[in-house]
Amino acid sequence: MKDHRLNKTWLIVGAICLAVIIIYFIYRTYRPEIELLLNFNTHNKEKLLHMIRSHGFTDMFLLIALIGILNAIPGMSNSVVCIFAGLCYGPIGGFLINWSGNILGNCAVMSIIRKIDLSKRVKKNKLLSYLLHQKHPLIALTIGFMIPVIPSVLVNYAGAQLNVDRKHYLAMVIVGMAPTSFLYAFGGDAIFKGNVRRLIGVGIAILVLLCFYLLIKKIWQYHEEREFTK
Repeated sequence: MKDHRLNKTWLIVGAICLAVIIIYFIYRTYRPEIELLLNFNTHNKEKLLHMIRSHGFTDMFLLIALIGILNAIPGMSNSVVCIFAGLCYGPIGGFLINWSGNILGNCAVMSIIRKIDLSKRVKKNKLLSYLLHQKHPLIALTIGFMIPVIPSVLVNYAGAQLNVDRKHYLAMVIVGMAPTSFLYAFGGDAIFKGNVRRLIGVGIAILVLLCFYLLIKKIWQYHEEREFTK
């Protein structure tokens, strides 16, 4: 049977167009709240909360969809939308929105990644090589999902190459996407409340994740050099 390949460029263009459409509907839906946020003060705080809480699940789904689409597009970041979700719906509600969107976005990428011809630059990426040659690949991939600077397409492609089954893949995405989903929501809520200590805490937590990534990268490079010199 002939293997039907999907055109990567058209998929990205289509996803960007869909993201723009959703952004337009989000702006229309949340325009009064956005205007209040741009002119935010303690006097309109309660009014803003009431307006946000009047939105139903359909409006929340727009945010989930946008987070998922931006997560799936290579080179795009959904951090601003995730912070906005936390700002609007608080740390718990924002976290659930961010988490759901990130999980859906990664699952969408994983479902089509085997049908896409990725560039040679992606396939020869050192990070991809590190992810593919670990003694504990499931742990490595989970960590890959946790680190914001590691492109999710690399982690998903590594998972596809390692033939990770659906059960383990879903567990990795659920665990891996939880920390940043919460941090962005927590940060958004801290911005809304004007809590500088919380914002500093979020900044420190993100720096810890980045330092963790650099440490792991150094360890991977060390083992790679040892294997090369054998």
